[in-house]
Amino acid sequence: MATGTAESPATLYAPVSLGLGVVAVVLSFFLAVFALLAGALAVTFGVLGLVSRVPVNRTQCYIGLAAGAVGVLLPLFFLFAYTGGL
Repeated sequence: MATGTAESPATLYAPVSLGLGVVAVVLSFFLAVFALLAGALAVTFGVLGLVSRVPVNRTQCYIGLAAGAVGVLLPLFFLFAYTGGL
């Protein structure tokens, strides 16, 4: 497989980031540990999609990046708000 072709695995970064970001936001209300994991992966795949040279859907990368950040920060906010800290 040649680098930068349409069949490159890098074309999956955007949809995976978007999917994991949505999962992270939903899980942040129920299972915070899994939300942190899914959010971190969404942010990682979003950044990889934005810096890849393969043409990807950048809108999905941006939305996945934002949703992943919310999925990471929301459980941390709940932790600090309801427990008074760590």
